[in-house]
Amino acid sequence: MQPLARTLRSVLFTGLVLLALVLILPPGGGNALAQQQGIENLRQTGRAFRNVAKKVSPAVVFIKVEKEAEVSSQELPFGDEFFRRFFGAPPNMPHQRRQAPRKHRAVGQGSGFIISPDGLIMTNNHVVGDADEVVVRLLDGREFKAETIGTDPATDVAIIKIDASDLPFLRLGDSDKLEVGDWVLAVGNPFGLSHTLTAGIVSAKGRSGMGLNDYENFIQTDAAINPGNSGGPLVDLDGRVVGMNTAIFSRSGGYMGIGFAIPINMAKQIRDQLVKHGKVTRGRLGVYIQDLTRELADSFGLDKNKGILVAQVIKDSPAEKAGLKRGDVITELEGHPVGKVAEFRNKIALTPPGTSLTLTIVRGGDEQKIKVVIGELETDAKGRPTPASTIKRYGLQLQQLTEPLAEQLGYQGEQGVLVAGVEDGSAAEEAGIQKGDLIQEVNRIPVNSPAEVKAALKKTRKGGAALLLVRHGEATRYLALKGKE
Repeated sequence: MQPLARTLRSVLFTGLVLLALVLILPPGGGNALAQQQGIENLRQTGRAFRNVAKKVSPAVVFIKVEKEAEVSSQELPFGDEFFRRFFGAPPNMPHQRRQAPRKHRAVGQGSGFIISPDGLIMTNNHVVGDADEVVVRLLDGREFKAETIGTDPATDVAIIKIDASDLPFLRLGDSDKLEVGDWVLAVGNPFGLSHTLTAGIVSAKGRSGMGLNDYENFIQTDAAINPGNSGGPLVDLDGRVVGMNTAIFSRSGGYMGIGFAIPINMAKQIRDQLVKHGKVTRGRLGVYIQDLTRELADSFGLDKNKGILVAQVIKDSPAEKAGLKRGDVITELEGHPVGKVAEFRNKIALTPPGTSLTLTIVRGGDEQKIKVVIGELETDAKGRPTPASTIKRYGLQLQQLTEPLAEQLGYQGEQGVLVAGVEDGSAAEEAGIQKGDLIQEVNRIPVNSPAEVKAALKKTRKGGAALLLVRHGEATRYLALKGKE
């Protein structure tokens, strides 16, 4: 344990003990002495936080970005990733008539932190993204134009660089050693207020399913995080970075006690690939998996609901070649127990293609080990997994509806094809189709696979519109889809 952390924990413990004495001792000298000592210990706690601030702040930077963008006069700014993360998206209005777009200069801001003396800076992808210009301001007031080394939208990690040397930089810690209840401090520029420090504890670990990134394993904290904190460091009591602040849970747009940070161990793996290759290459196993509930464990004759269930094995995938089958329960990866689906998926994605891994599975009540060679995951230009099928004419990306996806999206018992993505400005977007919709019919013909949707659309007469029956949540509606030539 480092001296600063040890000192702070000792001070906090002593302060609590003395506070208890204040409450139980009778009035008099003893009470006054304990009260005075308690106040002094609280002062020492403040000094400890102050020391962390002095150590960390010089390496935290303010980031300003500019980008030329097209907007309609009827559009709200909520399409911006910044607003989505901190204020939530407004209700979709697919049938609203749009006016001709106009160009304007959009300006945004966020935080980052220096990770090497030669000017490498880690921040969020949604801070720098596709910005035309990125300007970094240091604590001492110096400003530099930054070069983007690489971005990874799938994890929301970005690396930029400024032309400078002998810079203060932060040491990266080990986020795997964090425990719920540990003290952490968030540093950044909330609402443009430079170099703000807030303190709190780790309130949860391994948060996923938030819909923010493709790969999620967030640290949850009650240290105050607000718009502008994005990309700033979450540090431990020794000033080592354990996470990167990225989003908040809020119904008001401001701090409500729950913030999320990307674990630094995940960010380090992304950093290494971005610095070396400028992009991230991910591993692929080729299975659809789901969490193993108590009920499912009983159905498969298992004593414990530990592990993840293989719901489908993709043809010609590394999983199929290794011998994995539907109904297998994966209990260990390289000898380590398997937790939730999101955690397992992240580990596979961060495994370099060509790596041989050992999986421990339970099949028919018998435990066995399987060797699998991880393949390479196909991704789009933004590093996101390529959907199973894309129909370019309509700007429509489709995916087979599996049992886990049906359960996650509320489509249990339904038939159809899942919309995995919709391109901006495409015919599908103009028709009102959204990601997560379920296409159930094309020209009054039921469809159950991306291939069937493609075949049905091809039969649409030239110049005409295809009639789609689309389910969105609990509602079902007909939409006319006319392809762009």
